[in-house]
Amino acid sequence: MSSPKLKVAIAGLGRMGARHALHFHTMTPRADLIAVSSPDPKELAWATRNLEGVRTYLDYDQMLKEEKELQAVVVASATIVHAEQAIKAIKQGLHVLCEKPLSTNPEISQAVVTAYRAAKTSYPNQKVICGFSRRFDASYRDAYQKMRSGLIGRPAVFRSQTCDKLDPSGFFVQYAQFSGGIFVDCSIHDIDLALWFFGEDSVVKSVSAIGITAVSPELRKYNDRDNALGIVEFYGGKIAQLYCSRMMAAGQEDSTEITGTEGKLAVNTQPMSNLVNIYEPSGIRREIPPHYYGRFREAFITEANEFTACCLDNTEPPFRLEGAVAAVKIGCALQESLITGKKIEFDEIGRRIDGADDDAAPLTARL
Repeated sequence: MSSPKLKVAIAGLGRMGARHALHFHTMTPRADLIAVSSPDPKELAWATRNLEGVRTYLDYDQMLKEEKELQAVVVASATIVHAEQAIKAIKQGLHVLCEKPLSTNPEISQAVVTAYRAAKTSYPNQKVICGFSRRFDASYRDAYQKMRSGLIGRPAVFRSQTCDKLDPSGFFVQYAQFSGGIFVDCSIHDIDLALWFFGEDSVVKSVSAIGITAVSPELRKYNDRDNALGIVEFYGGKIAQLYCSRMMAAGQEDSTEITGTEGKLAVNTQPMSNLVNIYEPSGIRREIPPHYYGRFREAFITEANEFTACCLDNTEPPFRLEGAVAAVKIGCALQESLITGKKIEFDEIGRRIDGADDDAAPLTARL
C-alpha cells in the first residue's frame, strides 16, 4: 500500500511559480501537484503542456473552493498578492509555503502571522513558512552548523551580498513600482541570513544605507537604486553589512562571510557553475550561474521536499514565520534610510528612538 501524498496547488506561474510547479510535480516524491492558478492564460497554457494531469484555474479563489482534496498551497504569485493569497489559504486550514517576502509592507506581513496564530486554534497541525531558499542550501547549512559548533568563536561581523546579472530589458525598472525597493526585494535573503546566524532574537540598534543609480537612473522616480550598501547594527556587539546590485557583468554573485572572534566562514566568495576551468589566450576562468535560480536550484528542491515532509509528518517548521516579518521591517528601514540619507536608531526593545513608528511592533524577530 502506497504512502499518502500531500495534495499541493501552486498560485502563480511566473518564473518562480513555474519552477515550484515542476519541483512539486516531478522532484518531490511525497507530493502530488493537483492544481495551479494564474490570471494569465499564457501561463496556464504552459501548465497544460508541462504539468500532465494538473488542473488549471484562472481564479485563485475558485481553485481553493473547488479543490476539495487540497492540503497545501505554494504562493508564488506577484508579491503584491502574497499576503492576501496566503491568508485565504491559512483561514481554510491549508498548509502554506509563501515565497519571500510575505509583503513589502511590515503591517501586512504581520497580518499573515496573525492569521496563522488565529488558525492554529482550529488547525493545530497547520504549517506556514516563508520561502527563504538559502536556509535550505547545503553550503549555508554547513556554515551554520560550523558556527553553532563554536568553530569561529562568537560571531560578530556578517557580510552578505545579492548581486544580479545586468538585465538590459528594463524589467527591474518596471518591477521597482511594486518591489518595495532594492533592500526589500534583493537583500531580503541576506537580512534573513543575518537573523539566522546572529539569532532570531537579535534586536536592531540602528540601520543606515546609501545607494546609486549606476546603470538605471530611471529607478529614482520609484525611490529605488540599482546598487546599495546597508549597515545593520545589532545590540550585543554584532554588525551586518549588506550589498545589493542589479548590474553584475558575469552572472549571479551571491556570497556571505561570517567573522567570529576565533575565525571566519565564507560561502560562495568565488562563484562558479561547476569545477570546469576554461583556458584561453587571455587567461584561465570559470563560468558562474547566470541567475539566482542557477545558484540555488538544489535548495529550492530541498525546500519543496522538506516542506512536504513537515506537513505530512507533523514536524516543526525549520524556522518561525515571525522572522519573515522582522526581515521585511529591516528591509523597509534600510530603504527609508537609503532615500532620506538618515540613520535610523532603535532602543533595546526595538522601538524607533525618533518615535516615527511609536504604534508599530518592535524591530525584533520575536514579535
